[in-house]
Amino acid sequence: MNEQIQQFWDLNRMYTPLRDQLLEVLSDDDLSYTPGGGNPTLGELCRELGETEHAYVQSFKTFKVDFSYRTHDDSYLGSVARLKAWYQQLDQELEAALLAVTDEDVETKQMDRDGYQVPVHISLDILREALLIFYGKVSVYAKAMDKPLPQQWRDWIG
Repeated sequence: MNEQIQQFWDLNRMYTPLRDQLLEVLSDDDLSYTPGGGNPTLGELCRELGETEHAYVQSFKTFKVDFSYRTHDDSYLGSVARLKAWYQQLDQELEAALLAVTDEDVETKQMDRDGYQVPVHISLDILREALLIFYGKVSVYAKAMDKPLPQQWRDWIG
């Protein structure tokens, strides 16, 4: 794995435990919660995060980010265990894809983000931003549900 990729991946690894902590406090029933209006259910938000991570897994194989992937597996909408397993699988796939990124890739390629280019390692920074956006949304849901979140979550996200 390229050194820059490794540094950004190590930083991202600090943020994924927050996702895992969230899943420890949620029940399957919680995934059907929505604050109303046009807001998705919590399960739909969680599935969307998996679809986003899938896009990043593929991007480190193709050097093109494509967010069109949608899973048709509705079991993620109502099962914390299924989400945990899926996220773990995606994390492993992402790490494998990152391991294949060479120094030459980082020096000569750009990540195509549908009309604009970013350095390959910066794509991991953007993935971390996607995690933070997800965490911010989920914090609102958790507060509305009176779900206590772990201390690290409260310290880092609010």
